Amino acid sequence: MALDKTRGGLVPARIVSPPDNPTITVKCMFNPFEYTLTKSNSFEKKPVKGKNIPKAVFKQGGSQILKLTLHFDTLPERADVRDLTDPLWNMMMVAEATKNASSGKSSPPEVAFEWGKLFFRAYITSLNQKFTLFLPDGTPVRCQVDITLEQFVDVNDYRDQQKLAGAGGAASGQAEKATTAIAGDRIDNIAAKESGDPSSQRQIAEKNNIDNPMKLKPGQTIRS
Repeated sequence: MALDKTRGGLVPARIVSPPDNPTITVKCMFNPFEYTLTKSNSFEKKPVKGKNIPKAVFKQGGSQILKLTLHFDTLPERADVRDLTDPLWNMMMVAEATKNASSGKSSPPEVAFEWGKLFFRAYITSLNQKFTLFLPDGTPVRCQVDITLEQFVDVNDYRDQQKLAGAGGAASGQAEKATTAIAGDRIDNIAAKESGDPSSQRQIAEKNNIDNPMKLKPGQTIRS
């Protein structure tokens, strides 16, 4: 069942994996009513003689955590709602493609939640699905999905890696280049910079599944 628009006719929020070249995409049937972002830092308390409070010594930063609730309803189509939500469970399964060459261990794939200007790279750490409506034969047609995503990639480190990867690709003669968008970037500017031809922006937009070429997300990887 294709979800090009939400039930309200809006551009749907989506969760994709992997973030740079998605092979699994879950589009929201109803965009979230709200979401919560949290982050915590750890400090060590050092007693200070003659003072009312101890001195705080920073130890480490915590991951940013995104929590949201998604709703799916396939009653009008009388279809199994799990056809839309099963890909979320696949994003929590260990992926062979993530195997570490030295340790031989694999992990679940990295994902990204995309909605408007929010582009959140993370791993799904918690997923809870509650079915609330069924057909007479027991087929679930309505559900609520509570999902928690935790960020493990520093955005600044990731941008540096993408810049190095793009430079390496150009030096090795690969046809495809990658550019990391910054605030204010537009596809026509990127097209002119990468190929010298601003008219190639349509091909770039199609390759990167971009609906609005005038609005790019800071940190978004643009393949040209």
